[in-house]
Amino acid sequence: MSYREHAPPAALAPWVQCAWQRSGDGQAPVRVVPDGCIDIVWTEGAGTQVVGPNTRAFLVALERDTRVAGVRMRPGAGAALLGVNAPGLRDARLAIDGVWGDDGRRLAESLDTHEDPVGVLFDVLASRARFVSRPDPLVSAAIARLDGPGLGMAALARELAVSERQLRRRFETAVGYGPKRLSRVLRLARALDVARGDAPIARAAADAGYADHAHFVHDCRDLAGVAPTTLLAG
Repeated sequence: MSYREHAPPAALAPWVQCAWQRSGDGQAPVRVVPDGCIDIVWTEGAGTQVVGPNTRAFLVALERDTRVAGVRMRPGAGAALLGVNAPGLRDARLAIDGVWGDDGRRLAESLDTHEDPVGVLFDVLASRARFVSRPDPLVSAAIARLDGPGLGMAALARELAVSERQLRRRFETAVGYGPKRLSRVLRLARALDVARGDAPIARAAADAGYADHAHFVHDCRDLAGVAPTTLLAG
């Protein structure tokens, strides 16, 4: 199964992490692991959806040569750009016209007929970006600090000079779930990245901030649905 990513234009960089494309091989389903992001996803022959921030992995089966394209928003940034309620999208996959109405229907039709779905998505989102606010700077600062081991919620709130309650409220509004959940999601991603570089599983766990190998395995099973060795083999 082929997969590639495209950097966003500068005008979208505050909100968009990347665009991506893949094609199905008709074999094993794709396991989508939580990443704290909101995506717009077009699937050839199946329409366009807004995929919310997930708390657990889910599987997507793709027929051979089926094209899929999407835009992945940065954690905490997608709701502002798309004009959606992030907590309402948690673990959801909604048709684009159910989110954007007629604008969503027109986007879906354009994606179904255009040879460059990534270009279409970038163009539409760039038009929206001119009229929306930047991501919440407090949440962006919190996420940047969470993407590293060893910082608890109380320490994070003190560092950002806000109460834990205010941090949690603004975080959930922007991301779709709280900082503790996203911290786990980001820690798992760090560990998997290290392990994909051929580091031993125990070393990956330690570098990412897990207490030990067993902690890494337990968290991976809980969030991704399988053990790290199974996930990495896939």
